Order: sequence, then structure tokens, then C-alpha cells
Amino acid sequence: MRVLLVEDTTGLGEAVRDQISEDGHAVDWVQSLCFAETSVKTTAYNLILLDLMLPDGHGFDFLKKLRAAGDTTPVIILTARDQVSDRIAGLNAGADDYLVKPFDLSELSARVAAVARRYRGNPNPLVHIGDLEVDLGDHRISRNGEPVELTAREWALFEGFLQRPGILLSRSQLEDRLYEFGAEIESNTIEVYISRLRKKLGRDAIVTVRGMGYRLNAYDH
Repeated sequence: MRVLLVEDTTGLGEAVRDQISEDGHAVDWVQSLCFAETSVKTTAYNLILLDLMLPDGHGFDFLKKLRAAGDTTPVIILTARDQVSDRIAGLNAGADDYLVKPFDLSELSARVAAVARRYRGNPNPLVHIGDLEVDLGDHRISRNGEPVELTAREWALFEGFLQRPGILLSRSQLEDRLYEFGAEIESNTIEVYISRLRKKLGRDAIVTVRGMGYRLNAYDH
């Protein structure tokens, strides 16, 4: 997924960014609402992690503007405000989940995965595609009953296909799955990862449409 992290505390921001990146997601980290507003105008995010108390305003105001504009991007609030009234206010403003600081980074990963599943319309973490069984919650794959190990970025790319089975994805769409703003991308990076996925998941798992992109082969055996 492409994730926007809005957090002005440097230490926490670095920890959250690193955790979400290790989970295989591309993370853009900003430290003010001004930059957050610019980011959502220029990039399609799959999830926003939003602090409330920011140097230039309150996260609730940013969230309310998003929802008023019809933006349905999932939002998880990260805040030190632990009153029940604050949680209710956040959920009423349009948040999908609410995590109180300090929190365990593993719990954050689990919350992110759960919200992502809900927005894919598939609360069941187990998905079957051909001879593959995919556990979306634990990021585990088995092929004909044998476990398949994917790196974080291989998983991130494969998850992009899982979210849109049979739909053609361009090179730029796939690059957005893997890289945050400012990252240098080699010209053949996507081809390299596609090749690795085919070796692990099967030669026919991903179809190339020459000059246009790639799609997951949602075949049945």
C-alpha cells in the first residue's frame, strides 16, 4: 500500500515509518497539515496515519475536510489523547480506527492490515487464487500446500495485484506501491520483481501485456 504518515514527533515518526516500511508498504512522512494537504492532492493513498496535535493545526480539521470532499481514504488516528470522548470525536469525524500513544508497533501493523482488508471488501484474511493460498493478515503464502517466502517489497507488489485481480496495472502504478517520494528507481526494477514473483508463485501467475503493464492471472485449476 501507499501510506501517508502525518506525525511531527521525530522519534515516533521514524519508528512508525520504519515499521510500516518493513511490512512492505511505501510510506510518505510529513510533519505538518500543510504538507499533508498537498500530499493528498497529488498522490492516491491507500491509508493515512494521522496525529492530532500538529504545529499548524488539529488533525480533526484535516480529517473533516477530507470527508467533506468525499475522500474515503482509510484513516487511523495516532494520538496521546486517551479520553473516551476524544476517541468518539475522532470516529465521528470519520476516522476508521484510533490508536493511543504509546502503542506497540506490532499492534499498529495489525490495525493497518485490518483496515486495509475492510476497505478491500474482504474481511476474511484467507484468499485462494489457483494453487495459491494467501493469508493477508500474516502475509503468508502457500503454493500447493508448500510455504512461499516473499520479501517485503515482493509482498507489497503482489498485494497490489491481489487488490485488483485481473486488472491491468501500469509500471507507474506498481512503482507507487514500492517507493516513497524521492526514491530513486531503476528502469528495470518492476521487471526484476515480476520475474522473482513468477519464480516463486508460478510462471503463469502474472501476465505481461506488452507496452501496457501487468495483471494477476486469476485462473482456476
